[in-house]
Amino acid sequence: MLMSRERRPAVGTLRGWAMSVLHDAGAIRECGEHGWMQDRGAPHARERAFNVARQDPPAGVSPAVAAVAIAEVLDSIGDTCPGCSHEDLI
Repeated sequence: MLMSRERRPAVGTLRGWAMSVLHDAGAIRECGEHGWMQDRGAPHARERAFNVARQDPPAGVSPAVAAVAIAEVLDSIGDTCPGCSHEDLI
C-alpha cells in the first residue's frame, strides 16, 4: 500500500506558516477569550516545531530560513495574554 505524507495547507506568509506549525506542535495556544497567541513554554513542543521546520519547510524555503521563522515567532509571543493582563489592571 502506498503511503504519502500529509501536506500542511498552504499559508500566505512564512510567519503564518510558522505560527501554524507552532500551534500544531502544541508550542503556542490561542487565548479563548481574546484570541492572542500565548507561548506554552513547552520545550518538547518547541523541538517538534523546529524539527518540522528542518524536515518539511514550505516550498521554496530552506530549512534554515524556516527554523529562523519559528524562532522569530517564538520571540514575538509572550506567555500571557495582553487582553487578560489588561483586564487585571482595571
